[in-house]
Amino acid sequence: MATIRFNALQETLNRKVIKIEENKKRSELFAQHVFNDKAMLQYMTKEAYKGVKDAIEFGYKIDRKIADQIAVSMKSWALSKGATHYTHWFQPLTGATAEKHDAFFETINDGEAMELFDGGKLVQQEPDASSFPNGGIRNTFEARGYTAWDPTSNAFIYETTLCIPTVFVAYTGEALDNKAPLLRALQAIDESATAVCKYFDKNVSKVNATLGWEQEYFLIDKALAASRPDIMMTGRTLLGHSSAKGQQLEDHYFGSIPTRIMNFMRDLEQECMLLGIPVKTRHNEVAPNQFEVAPIFEEANLAVDHNSLLMDLMEKVSQRHNFKVLFHEKPFKGINGSGKHNNWSLSTNTGVNLLSPGKTPMKNLQFLTFFVNTIKAVHDYEELIRASIASASNDHRLGANEAPPAIISVFIGSQLSEVLDELENVTKGKLSPQEKTDLKLNIVGKIPEILLDNTDRNRTSPFAFTGNKFELRAVGSWSNCAGPMTVLNTIIAKQLKDFKKEVDSLIESKELKKDEAVFNVLREYIKASKKIRFEGDGYGEAWEKEAKKRGLSNNKATPEALKAKISKKNIQLFEEMGVMNKIEVEARHEIELEEYAKRIQIESRVLGDISRNHVIPTVIQYQNTLIENVKGLKEIFGKDFNQYASEQIDLIKRISNHIAEINSKIEQMTDERKRANKFSGQKNADAYCNKVKPYLEDIRYHVDKLELLVDDNLWPLTKYRELLFTK
Repeated sequence: MATIRFNALQETLNRKVIKIEENKKRSELFAQHVFNDKAMLQYMTKEAYKGVKDAIEFGYKIDRKIADQIAVSMKSWALSKGATHYTHWFQPLTGATAEKHDAFFETINDGEAMELFDGGKLVQQEPDASSFPNGGIRNTFEARGYTAWDPTSNAFIYETTLCIPTVFVAYTGEALDNKAPLLRALQAIDESATAVCKYFDKNVSKVNATLGWEQEYFLIDKALAASRPDIMMTGRTLLGHSSAKGQQLEDHYFGSIPTRIMNFMRDLEQECMLLGIPVKTRHNEVAPNQFEVAPIFEEANLAVDHNSLLMDLMEKVSQRHNFKVLFHEKPFKGINGSGKHNNWSLSTNTGVNLLSPGKTPMKNLQFLTFFVNTIKAVHDYEELIRASIASASNDHRLGANEAPPAIISVFIGSQLSEVLDELENVTKGKLSPQEKTDLKLNIVGKIPEILLDNTDRNRTSPFAFTGNKFELRAVGSWSNCAGPMTVLNTIIAKQLKDFKKEVDSLIESKELKKDEAVFNVLREYIKASKKIRFEGDGYGEAWEKEAKKRGLSNNKATPEALKAKISKKNIQLFEEMGVMNKIEVEARHEIELEEYAKRIQIESRVLGDISRNHVIPTVIQYQNTLIENVKGLKEIFGKDFNQYASEQIDLIKRISNHIAEINSKIEQMTDERKRANKFSGQKNADAYCNKVKPYLEDIRYHVDKLELLVDDNLWPLTKYRELLFTK
């Protein structure tokens, strides 16, 4: 085993990394492989260009004639970049991306050939949908599904393939992907937020939700990863005793980036630049061999596409550098796991960030409106937010000492809390001129000054305000951002819609003027949502007790958390906002329950296999060596051998006990798995969660104890100290 490890490290050290064009600026590389405005203006007719822009800005349908022109332009550009194939690139409900490549090459008359691509192939294709999760939307034997071009996300070239971002829908029209509901949610928040913006600026005609994700990940040596069946099959270590040195010295965070890691990062960044992914930040994270990459903010749909593309790129680039990238939220026990922090805000077509105050009382009132409505939306739908980040892998991380708890709360800082407390006590109804002046100058007017020194964040909070945006910190690193972003934008769209109704009602009844109506409604929202605000330590037991008193949910396990998705309240929410119908919501719930059970099932099977076929035979081999040693001591020392062999005998007994416990618990776990398999849906997921999953830790305990007892030269699995400290 030691020889294999040495050879793996030697291979890594000797390998030449791909050279980067050092003489080129990042700005010169940026989006060279993207069919963006610059490329469209160069290759398209004016008519085709206008068709695309109208589709993006106003949602106009592109007719076939225009689509043909766009397709010809796109093909010409792609061929000039060396592309040979095209694909509809989509995000099915597997959590990954999907693509089927077709060549531009077509045969024509008389045995000749040429590259062809028309509007029909651009706008829509019909991939086989039979093997993608659908949650009962369609029968398995009904293979028809459609991918439809999303013009709001630019086509791009990866390697030699033109990739066209698309939605994926069933023959009956229901969404079978993550993108379609997100696009609907973004349309909903555009409409609701724009309507509210009209109170403050009549020139606002569009509002975009923006997203800046922060992707955490681990890198480990590819050869060492291949020696661990659990990593290769589940994405995490099911076994392994913690290393003597972990993260306790806090010497890795923001430390000097090792050369080999830096080569990977630079190669990745070049790929990102070419594909228009605006990555800006890279650094060491807290745990050994853990890192982070983060981009500049983008429109949310594009940002989600870019994060999905980035994860695919990271897999491929890491292979080139003899690494394996791990996105699992908790790949190693005893050290920090990985998240994907989603920084969310709203921006107008007039260039205003709605979660950033301005220089006038009106701009500050606008900020306050969107700020308070966001908090109110999170308060009203906190269980749905928890459901949107739920997964078997993220359950390992939520509530640990490096991640937000399963309890959803909002952190805004003590100074902004004081502002809301003051607003809560504003006089109800009409305001005197003096009250209006005091309100705008002394409360609303001081917000910009407060925010200058109020950009700190509570790392234990799942939803924190960080100066000009909210950060949803609880999203898992393995997750597709589309899920939580669909929920967040939907609930805030609904909240803004309700807010406008209430304000308009007060104005139309002539009870109050606009500003007074806004203040009155906001005051009631501040009162109603107060229990969701929490400024303290989210890791402590005290917060669990306090949250329970406040009536906040604490759904620690995914099967329980997912129930919120199919509540009557939340189905009505999605239907009212036009994001998903009941069939689509229930289908996703079924898919997520099934995925949860399957992941625990796979982990259970892998753990049983490794324990019985790798660990126990090795341990018995070592135990036999000890037994032979004891026999030899008995021959030498006779009746006094106990004096010299007591430790060996004790070790033999301890090993036997651990082996017996492992075998017994594997049998029990297998029986529970068989019982769980008799159920489906919620009962199946509950059984895997409550009956099967606990055995994973029980068995691991005994295997990890054996790791400390058995000769290192014999131990069959690469250890934590080797996995986490490779350079």
